[in-house]
Amino acid sequence: MDGPRSDMGRWGGNPLQPPATPSPEPEPEPDRRSRRGGCSFWARCCGCCSRRGADDDWGPEPSGSRGRGSNRRPDSRGSDSRRPDSRGSDSRRPYESSDRITLELLIGNNPEVGKGTHVIIPVGKGGSGGWKAQVTKANGNNLNLRVHTSPNAIIGKFQFTVRTHSEAGEFQLPFDPHNEIYILFNPWCPEDTVYVDHEDWRQEYVLNESGRIYYGTEAQIGERTWNYGQFDHGVLDACLYVLDRRGMPYGGRGDPVSVSRVISAMVNSLDDNGVLIGNWSGDYSRGTNPSAWVGSVEILLSYLHTGYSVPYGQCWVFAGVTTTVLRCLGLAARTVTNFNSAHDTDTSLTMDIYFDENMKPLEHLNHDSVWNFHVWNDCWMKRPDLPSGFNGWQVVDSTPQETSSGKVNSDKVYWQRQDDGSFKIVYVEEKAIGTLIVTKAIGSNMREDITHLYKHPEGSEAERKAVETATAHGSKPNVYATRDSAEDVTMQVEAQDAVMGQDLTVSVVLTNRGSSRRTVKLHLYLSVTFYTGVTGTIFKETKKEVVLAPGASDRVAMPVAYTEYRPHLVDQGAMLLNVSGHVKENGQVLAKQHTFRLRTPDLSLTLLGAAVVGQECEVQIVFKNPLPVTLTNVVFRLEGSGLQRPKILNVGDIGGNETVTLRQTFVPVRPGPRQLIASLDSPQLSQVHGVIQVDVAPASGSRGGFSDTGGDSHSGETISMASRGGA
Repeated sequence: MDGPRSDMGRWGGNPLQPPATPSPEPEPEPDRRSRRGGCSFWARCCGCCSRRGADDDWGPEPSGSRGRGSNRRPDSRGSDSRRPDSRGSDSRRPYESSDRITLELLIGNNPEVGKGTHVIIPVGKGGSGGWKAQVTKANGNNLNLRVHTSPNAIIGKFQFTVRTHSEAGEFQLPFDPHNEIYILFNPWCPEDTVYVDHEDWRQEYVLNESGRIYYGTEAQIGERTWNYGQFDHGVLDACLYVLDRRGMPYGGRGDPVSVSRVISAMVNSLDDNGVLIGNWSGDYSRGTNPSAWVGSVEILLSYLHTGYSVPYGQCWVFAGVTTTVLRCLGLAARTVTNFNSAHDTDTSLTMDIYFDENMKPLEHLNHDSVWNFHVWNDCWMKRPDLPSGFNGWQVVDSTPQETSSGKVNSDKVYWQRQDDGSFKIVYVEEKAIGTLIVTKAIGSNMREDITHLYKHPEGSEAERKAVETATAHGSKPNVYATRDSAEDVTMQVEAQDAVMGQDLTVSVVLTNRGSSRRTVKLHLYLSVTFYTGVTGTIFKETKKEVVLAPGASDRVAMPVAYTEYRPHLVDQGAMLLNVSGHVKENGQVLAKQHTFRLRTPDLSLTLLGAAVVGQECEVQIVFKNPLPVTLTNVVFRLEGSGLQRPKILNVGDIGGNETVTLRQTFVPVRPGPRQLIASLDSPQLSQVHGVIQVDVAPASGSRGGFSDTGGDSHSGETISMASRGGA
């Protein structure tokens, strides 16, 4: 791995804490309307730190908020329209310059000034560590303050109180849950270590509530829209609960490196009882098929409300949830897909594939695997803990797996068993691992190639040197010293763009680039494969001898009927073709592994009428079953931030090749361009999804949005927000 990045790893602090069931979420008052006249106590103390919109549940769109003061909805905290005052109205009097006012913020069970968990801010005098507060306006009994938070502050939910000293004595405002303040990382603050110096980056990597996740194979890249939902009701409290469940010391929560490592460890359930249970078995009967999720909100809220790990996740689900948590806490983050991702089990830093004397794969020896794709995250921050040159994008991988120290570049080495039982290297494929690394582009749904940020250009002198130098320090340092050089016959694998439920054909094209005739004995072996590279048994094979004149080419085709592959299908409909060949005249060995997938249909979503905040809107979903068999126990999911809380629809069975149409209503709660995402899942067919952009118009005469608490008439609540280093 090259360039200014590093592997975040895992934070190995406190041991696992006993599972703590989160406090039940208080229900909002049923008769309170979404649009309310009151604002939070913090806003009344410091208007610049909590922007106020016409609607306190959502307020203005988060764009341009600079990470501070956006009226984000927590799970259970909010505002009270009354000004807190326990002394009674007859004791109020105008502010005098001789009055001493002190603001205090506390977090954790044992707040201490020295650890940053107890913050004392004398108004007009400045506090420690960058905290300060000033009077901006005094008008009778009302006092406005401007509070500047420290760029190194601990993130989390603080209790808040005010102490006053006057001739009448000393008074402390009682702690009130309505006055709690959330402080987050601040990518708009140059003094914050998470600062991002590009506004379009901040809009994309902090504020964008949806994105694209890429999957499939390098030759057949699929994409799906993911609802990050970092501003949805309850998500912020869920993200902080993730830190609490790990037992992360509050004093360390101001360090984005430590926070990112905790998130990396806690998004999966391995050893930590974290958010998601990983499952690659193909049996998801006790939970949700990872392909069925359409966003992070349902997952995080389930974890918050139940305290139990959610079944099930795979790499793109772990990465999608990680992006949500990082963005919610104020860190710029993106979801990254690496195609042909290496999983090395013996530290050789090569992908070793073993064949018998006839070049048939020896699956019991093939422990290394090449994932068709693997999804992880990048997050942006400075690294004062490392030598210079490592600021910027940092790798965070929340998928529980063995890796070779995060390396994304390697070669695929083919070994053949000899007559005496030993193994000989017969072919090295140099451009097989980490061939393409992509993420969603800024400001569009296009795909951006970021491979150059991870490795030297494929085939360059620097890339070859990097691979061979690394391999020399692995468990098989002499791997490049024993390969044969005769390579005048080339081989190319072609697979048509096959569709699930239809017959297909795979072909191998042989070309003789030499000046003499060549005779090739060719073997083709076809099996299904999980996207992790774990293969099933070979269910079809073809053997053929091909004679090639000098400069000639020939094609060997292998047709595969639906009835042949149907009994063997696994997740995502991927197949692996192992091709091997032996040139009779010069002993050249040909070897190639080619992975392809069967495409699944998309859901077709159509908006029926205009979308307006607060008004019911209808969407139509059309799906045609591509299989000649009945789909049983079909489940649709529907979700979209600002449009629809996570919704599950059980529709029963869908007949073979049948077309079904569903109509669902929703009430938009926020204006602007939104993504409504749907998926379909059944035991017979998965990886079916669709999306539609919904341009929501504001309600007539409204400046804000409506509440989003699950589709009922209950109002949500507003919370007091601030980001580090903000005023």
